[in-house]
Amino acid sequence: MNKKIFGFTLAIVSIVFVTGCYKDRVVPPSGSGQTVVITQTVTFTNDILPIFTKNCALSGCHASGGKKPDLSAGSAYNSLTSGNYLSTSTPETSEIYQWLIGKRGTQMPISGLDPTINAMVLAWIKQGAKND
Repeated sequence: MNKKIFGFTLAIVSIVFVTGCYKDRVVPPSGSGQTVVITQTVTFTNDILPIFTKNCALSGCHASGGKKPDLSAGSAYNSLTSGNYLSTSTPETSEIYQWLIGKRGTQMPISGLDPTINAMVLAWIKQGAKND
């Protein structure tokens, strides 16, 4: 194959490959010091409770009869509000958020969470931590 044709083909393939990449969200690497900003409305029922159910309300962890707060579906909101785990006046100091980011000891859950999930919890608290 001719060098010019090969070079032209390589250039076209490169352009198609580079312009074909699309990302709708950038998640910085854990520990990068960067933060994810959530701009949509975050609801307890649709956004936060599923996070707790999947990652926290497990046997031996934050389920009924386990470690406080009880983050199981029927108890999570009451446990968070009555146990003073939330601070809507200073959301970043909320105990639940501090545990998620590892400022109160070992990051919860121990396996870690995606920074986007931590940002969702923080956004929910900033938006008033409503039981919606």
